[in-house]
Amino acid sequence: MKETVLDVLMYIFDNYVGDELEFVPDQESLKTQLIEAGFVESQIDKAFSWLEGLASQREYVDTSTLSSELSSIRLFSDQELERLDAECRGFLLFLEQAKVLNTKERELVIDRIMALESCEIDLQRLKWVVLMVLFNQPDKEAAITWMEDIVMDDLSTSLH
Repeated sequence: MKETVLDVLMYIFDNYVGDELEFVPDQESLKTQLIEAGFVESQIDKAFSWLEGLASQREYVDTSTLSSELSSIRLFSDQELERLDAECRGFLLFLEQAKVLNTKERELVIDRIMALESCEIDLQRLKWVVLMVLFNQPDKEAAITWMEDIVMDDLSTSLH
């Protein structure tokens, strides 16, 4: 049985978010389909809340400051350190240095990681969260394509 909120989110993203960058089904029909797929209703509701939290923060990420941002050092709280191991923190730094994420988007990724409650985060799960956050940002098509390639390459590698 599929149990975590992130499993529900990954399933939604993988099965319902198409190339046209649109989310197709309405929430009630999607909920019914997710229950039929074996997800628990409480986890589905938490996944919907997580997505609503992501959507509500979209307006706070200002991509116009990308070129004028100064370099910054991110200090992680104890709770964040518990959730994100060194590999995950290093990957976030890499994404920021590669200009895939700006500092505000990095903070949004960390916020969404922390909103997953007790879900254990490994590098693969972090990549999915980054992809979902990028998908919700305007003008990030190139970064989305790049992250999709990374996520799908990891999936095909783990299947072999």
